Amino acid sequence: MTFMSIQTYDDVVATVADTIRSTIDEDWIEDFEINPETRFSEDLEIESIEFVKIADALMTRFGDKVDIVGWLSGKSIHELINLNVGDIAGYVAERLSVT
Repeated sequence: MTFMSIQTYDDVVATVADTIRSTIDEDWIEDFEINPETRFSEDLEIESIEFVKIADALMTRFGDKVDIVGWLSGKSIHELINLNVGDIAGYVAERLSVT
């Protein structure tokens, strides 16, 4: 899905899920259902270095409008521990002005 074809929140969720799969690049992730409620730490058990790679890939894909690192810096530890795909997708959708 190209940046220009992203029209809806569901498109953003699909793009975030694809980015997670390609970044983790392990067999188990291909069949794992990733939806807005999927939590990074508890469901995916993503290490911080993997999360940094995912954030970097998303920022590269969407450009300057999406500063995930900056957005995350304003989160509490509780919010970071409970971060899910929908949180990231919501931020990206807001920054890209899609609904």
